[in-house]
Amino acid sequence: MSFDDLPPQASVFLDANPLVYYFASDPAFGAACARLLARIQRQELRAYTSTHVLSEAVHHLMTLEAATQFGWKSKIVQRLKQQPASVQQLTKFRQAIEQVPQLGIQVLTIAVPLVAAGAAVSQQTGLLTNDALIVAVMQSHGLTNLASSDADFDRVAGLTRYAPA
Repeated sequence: MSFDDLPPQASVFLDANPLVYYFASDPAFGAACARLLARIQRQELRAYTSTHVLSEAVHHLMTLEAATQFGWKSKIVQRLKQQPASVQQLTKFRQAIEQVPQLGIQVLTIAVPLVAAGAAVSQQTGLLTNDALIVAVMQSHGLTNLASSDADFDRVAGLTRYAPA
């Protein structure tokens, strides 16, 4: 199912990729993500994400910004680590993180017991730890709808994934 299939007034958890596609104006998925976020801003949907997802999205946005600004094609993270002054020149990734609450997205914090629950989900489903933590956070908040382009979530029973296209 696509983002457009989310029923009105539904609650949805946002994975990192819709945020990245939106803020980076992704040519393939940016428009679908913009429509999703517009629905959230109009309060047609209740949206949630978590601190760890937000951090993941911002990290990816930082690397995309660096690649664009400095013309780097590969080894972006390595270059940023070696050139901390380059990190200091980047601004768009920070602007993105500051916009998330203004878009009407509630950011859920991660308590230590949820990290353990995520590890259990990882063992049960074969999901990697960050994705398993998303499932644990969703379960702890009674959420079943996920906005994500990551098909790995399709193997989680009781979860409905909505993709950008």
